[in-house]
Amino acid sequence: MTVSTTDFDTDLNEIATKFKRHVKVSDRTYRLKSYKQCFIGSEAVDYLVESGATLTREDAVEIGKAFMEMRLFEHVCRDHEFKDEYLFYRFLEGNERGSYKIDEQTGESIKWSNFLGVDKVDPSADHESWQPKLPQPDLEKINPKDRHVAKHVWPMDDYNTNLLNNVHPPEWQDPASTNKDGSSSYDLVVIGAGAGGLVTAAGAAGVGAKVAIIEENLLGGDCLNVGCVPSKAIIHSANLAHTVKGDVKRLEEAGIFVDPNAVKVDFEKVMERVRKIRTEISHHDSAERFSGELGIQVYIGRATFTSEKTIQVNGRTLHFKRAVIATGGYPTLIPMDGLKELHEKSTSVDPNDEPRPIVMTNETFFNMTKQPKKMVVVGAGVIGLELAQAMQRLGTDVTVLGRSGKVLPKEDQDMAEIVKQQMISDGVTFLLDVASYKNIELTGKVLENGYPEMKMTFLEKSQDKKVTLEFDALLVAAGRRPNVTGMDLELAKVDYDTKKGLLVNDKLQTTNPRVFGVGDCCSEFKFTHAADFMARTVIRNSLFFGKGKMSDLLIPYATFTSPEIASVGLYGKDLDEQGIEYRVFEKHFKDNDRAICDDKREGFIRFRVAAKKDTIL
Repeated sequence: MTVSTTDFDTDLNEIATKFKRHVKVSDRTYRLKSYKQCFIGSEAVDYLVESGATLTREDAVEIGKAFMEMRLFEHVCRDHEFKDEYLFYRFLEGNERGSYKIDEQTGESIKWSNFLGVDKVDPSADHESWQPKLPQPDLEKINPKDRHVAKHVWPMDDYNTNLLNNVHPPEWQDPASTNKDGSSSYDLVVIGAGAGGLVTAAGAAGVGAKVAIIEENLLGGDCLNVGCVPSKAIIHSANLAHTVKGDVKRLEEAGIFVDPNAVKVDFEKVMERVRKIRTEISHHDSAERFSGELGIQVYIGRATFTSEKTIQVNGRTLHFKRAVIATGGYPTLIPMDGLKELHEKSTSVDPNDEPRPIVMTNETFFNMTKQPKKMVVVGAGVIGLELAQAMQRLGTDVTVLGRSGKVLPKEDQDMAEIVKQQMISDGVTFLLDVASYKNIELTGKVLENGYPEMKMTFLEKSQDKKVTLEFDALLVAAGRRPNVTGMDLELAKVDYDTKKGLLVNDKLQTTNPRVFGVGDCCSEFKFTHAADFMARTVIRNSLFFGKGKMSDLLIPYATFTSPEIASVGLYGKDLDEQGIEYRVFEKHFKDNDRAICDDKREGFIRFRVAAKKDTIL
């Protein structure tokens, strides 16, 4: 092919336009598989050199890589960068998978910073505010489908705005429709972009399926935004503080001397680091990565079923061969007079609701910027204990309330007791004999940290008396429910229970055989890694007639308190209920050389094995 060198100038965009116009595109076959409308890498290099766009084939490859960065084209299987080889590439047509909206005035992508204004100081205040003045979103200018996100993520500093740019880009443009009637058709549509949904979508696209994923809130789900990632970040800071401030005796025995009074915790810096870590990780779950790098069509909006084979999002009908529901779960509030109202006020953006009471679930816990003086945690499970210990070690006076008399009730209680005793040593107070929670209200006092003081009243079982606590932060961690309402599942003939979630069989199929469930919305194992492996099972079962079973998964899980507690397999009570005979073996850390060297002698490993086979159960 001979093309005049005058066809090009030095502008890469113009080169790209002419490259797309002149490179030969046709249907091709490789190893009995057909690929529609694609070009060959080596022929594209021929064109770039012969046209005079580059002098060498090496330079042509670099330009080709730049075109791929511009999302001009991609490898047909997204397995290769641009190479001077017999590889097939296809041009990407327009807004094929969803994209940022472009500001017509600036030519730049619209980001969350476009909607931020500086918080104004109240001139009538008789003192300087204790709260940092950070930009606040102008909700009137934000697209209604994005507005709810701005109300639940704060402060709107650089870290959080960059986070939202990744996991809920404002004014995100839906992918172009694929059908003449304005609808789109897919091999697989995934509802929910938490861990389970993202793994399902990425894995299915990786084996060649045409995939769409729909998310109304934040891509990355609980794990990235309000669970695993931020909680482990704050636990890291808390454990460092404990080492140099609360574990002085152990340090001195190791020959290291510090003045604990000289150690200071900057809580604002701790939480800033939490936001920083979360933002650093967020690109991995971003709309840009899933649409651009993984070839998935991304929709930001609410999904509802309109039939057994169709879903609607943002007014668009999506036809699917298979669908996966991976909508996760949400934290529940306990019945208590005044709690719902204070929780709603805590997430209000109305200036008249300032100062906002710090009434939190895990979904808003990581929005804190100032350190509470006293915090009450309702719930003695995994989330409650992890965050209670972290806050105590960072300097907040923490009280944990519960009703069962136990902590970590799913675990062997002698193991759970070790965790409890360490937390008591840290300074945590436990009141685990609550009969009923009566009411919570504001006292009218605002503390130096800017948080309004609250008062809670509850009844204790053993004393049969009212107990009153005063504090400035409340974390409710008393359970979760599956997120299965509001999708019109009835139209898809998908059965569900509002407490148990989607009703699925062992292959994770719902009552509609085309629709599968993954993660917290259909499983009692509410862990990120469980959702991950459920997703892998669903990919095989939905796309390849696989026979993977949920019951075949062996799921380990851990609580990241200090000390940590982890389990895998069946508990003793499970074996007793099933009538399985077993023997118990234990190895205590006090007898382990490494544990003795590390001065961590508390705790042990327990094995339960079949009585006659020695198989670990």
